[in-house]
Order: sequence, then C-alpha cells, then structure tokens
Amino acid sequence: MSHTFYERLSALDASFLGFEEQNTHWHEAAVMVFDAGPLRTEHGGLDFEKILLNYEWCFDRVPRYRQRLVKIPLFDHPIWVDDASFNVRYHVRQIALPQPADDRVLKRVCGYLLELPLDIDKPPWEVWVVDGLENDRFALVTKIHHCMADGISGMRIIQTLLGRRPFERKGRPKAWKPRPAPERAELVATELVRRIQAPFELLAPLRRPSAALQEARDVVQGLMEASKLGWRAATKTPFNPDNVGPHRRFDWTEVSMREIKDVRSGLGGTINDVVLTTAAGSFGRYLREHETSTDEIDFRTLIPVSVRKDKEKGLGNRVAMIMAQLPVGERDPAARLERVIETTQKLKHSKQALGVSWLEGLADRIGGRFFAQLSRSATRNRPFNVVITNVPGPSMPLYFLGSEMQAIYPMMPLFPNQAFALAVLSYAGKVFWGFNSDWDALPDVHDIVEGIGEQFQELHTAAQARACGNQKSTAIPTRS
Repeated sequence: MSHTFYERLSALDASFLGFEEQNTHWHEAAVMVFDAGPLRTEHGGLDFEKILLNYEWCFDRVPRYRQRLVKIPLFDHPIWVDDASFNVRYHVRQIALPQPADDRVLKRVCGYLLELPLDIDKPPWEVWVVDGLENDRFALVTKIHHCMADGISGMRIIQTLLGRRPFERKGRPKAWKPRPAPERAELVATELVRRIQAPFELLAPLRRPSAALQEARDVVQGLMEASKLGWRAATKTPFNPDNVGPHRRFDWTEVSMREIKDVRSGLGGTINDVVLTTAAGSFGRYLREHETSTDEIDFRTLIPVSVRKDKEKGLGNRVAMIMAQLPVGERDPAARLERVIETTQKLKHSKQALGVSWLEGLADRIGGRFFAQLSRSATRNRPFNVVITNVPGPSMPLYFLGSEMQAIYPMMPLFPNQAFALAVLSYAGKVFWGFNSDWDALPDVHDIVEGIGEQFQELHTAAQARACGNQKSTAIPTRS
C-alpha cells in the first residue's frame, strides 16, 4: 500500500505566490556561464542528453524538483504533492543564440526568458540551455519560484548539479514512483486540527513566564522598529512607477573579491557594507542625472536577512525582510561607507528581524492568507525603493559535469511598484551583480550598471589613500 504525501507551505512561502500578478512574476533566477568544450559532441553541438541526465541524478537529492502545488480545500492554503505527470524534458529546454553572440546578446535573451511566468500548475521551475555564446561558452538560465526556495536554499539546489572537480554521470538513476496525495477529507481534517491547536501553541511560551516576557518585549520592539519605516512611504523616485510593466531588462557586472576586501581593510565595514555603499553611490548618481534631488531624500532598500540556523538545510524561505535607509545623497565614498556601517550596525542590534520572524510564525499558525494580504498591502504603500540581496556563494570553482562555471549572475523579482532589484552573489574570487529592471520605467538601466564600476573604483581609491596615509603616519622617522 502506497503512503500518501504532502508538505504544507509556510506562510512566508505562500506569500510569494500571492505576489504573482499579470506583470510581476515571482521567480528568482540565475544565469550561469560555462566552458562548452567538455560537453561538445563530435558534431559540434552540446550533448543535451548528458545535461538532462545530470538533472535526473539530482532529483532524489532535491525531491521538490518533482512536486507541484495544490490547495487545501476550504482553507485555500497551498501544499506540495508529487507530480505524477512529471517530465524533465518539459522543464529543461534548449535554444541557440544567433551568431556571433556576445554577452550583450545573451543579456537581451535572458531579459525575455526571465520575464516569462512559470507554469504554477506544474513543478514551478525551468532551465534554458543557451548555446552559441562567443569563446565557446554556453549558459544555463535557471528559474525557480520564490515559494520553492530563498537565495541560500536556491544556491544549495544549484550546487546539487555541480562538483568541485570535473565529474561524469554513469548509468541511470533509480526509477521514481510518485506518492499519492491524501484525499480531500483528510487534508481538510488535518488543517482543521492545526487551526484548533494554534491558540494553544501560541500560549505555550507562558509556561516560562520570565523568558516569555522578555521575548514579548523583544518582539514588540522589533515590530515597532519595522513599522516606523514599513508604514511610511519612501520618497517616490524613477525606481518606483505606479505599476510595473511586462518587459524586463537583465544586466550584470562583476567586481574582484580581493579589491572588495582591500576596501574593507582600508575603510572598515563588511563585504555587505561595501556592496551597499557602492550601490548607494550608483543610485545617487542616477537619480541626480534624472533630475531627482538627493539632498534630503528618504531612499530605502529592502534587505532579506537569513534567519536559517547553521545546521538547517531544508528548502523554502527562512528570511526576515528588514528595511534600511541608504545615503544616496552622500557623494564622498568614504563618508558614505561610514554612514552605511552606522546603519548596518544599528540593524544588527535591532529587533526588526525578530519582530518580522514572529509575525511570520504567527501567520503560520493562524493561516497564511493573513500574512499574504498584509505583505501585499504593505508593499503597495511604497515602504522601500529597491531590493538588494547578497548571498554568499562557494569560494572555489565548480563544474557542471566537465564544464567549469565561469560566472553566475543572480536575479531577484520585482514588486508591483518597484522597477529595480539588485542581487549579489560571491563565487570563486569574484562578486557577481545581477540587475533586474522594468524596461519601460528604466530603459537606461545600464547607466546604473556602469555606475557600480565607477563608484566602486572611487571607493577603492579612497581605501588605498587611507591605507597609504596610515602607513606614513606610523612610519619611524630616520635621523638625518
């Protein structure tokens, strides 16, 4: 007799389904560029069957690849069930670029591929194998719905396909048999019991009154900190149209990790502080060039912060969304970094993430629809201007079968009134920046991309000057 299976989405996971609208599709993505030589066939094309086989070997390690979404009757809450009709060839597709194809051509193609919605009635992921990139390279454009994974767990999914050295797949993986989903009555009964038990679970901490009181104080403080920014609109800018259009531009750049560490050593802060400072400089320049004053602007970024425990390896989303003001009006790079460091230090000591996490936990117990509606209402009030996410990646080179991954550019989706999102990921000595934007609202997004390089160079120069000044001040004078 087959055992039934389903897995309930958390309130946060379910909320990302709620952000799906006609022009805003809530998948995250990555464009990975590889050396094509090891995967070329004798006729010159990519060995697509080998690529498919590598994916099939990973499905047992990531069962979510073969699961689809359904709703619990009456309660309308989404759950994962095995997809009895799963077909890997629907999800992994192959296209070729017109020749000669440089990165500019790839960026335009990626913009089109990434603006297309995923089919939510099937397992919500797809991969495009893009051949024909100059210098004998190919790209994997992978899309995963945000309800399936956050940045860190999404990177773990990608890494199941990769190895630290070239490898081969021999033979075929074992046959897969989907588990049947429970009957409607069982789903309804189980969810009803869950809802009835929810109040008692909320009262459980009261068994430890002193600890519960301190936790309650911290949660209230965190909710108040979040509400100070969350319910007050940020300054309206070109980054914030009333409604996002259907077309996307996807662009990218990269910065040396060694040079970022030079800045950190010379001026202080963390790698994330350097990223935020560089982005703030580019945003400020772009706004001034578009006749938007940055002198007294209230410009904010939404920052997803991982609350995943060290040994927690599950999928889904384990993040708290916090907000921070960015000093886009500060033109001096060193002073801008100092202000960013001050802001992030306050965030580290704040209870904002705890308050948001508690709210997510409450929604899990009383029903995710509440949290989804709250999230949609809050974002419609324009509490932030842009989203910036920074995900740590592997420091060593990785391989897809025999092909080395040369670059990986991450992508974050857009909210309905937010035309720009920046995702940053470190890998093998470089930091890769992925810029997702609404083509109609920001047709010149490449100016922001170029600004990243220019602003970082200014910051790096300031760090070198500071380091030289410190060396001179500490040098021992010699007698004449």
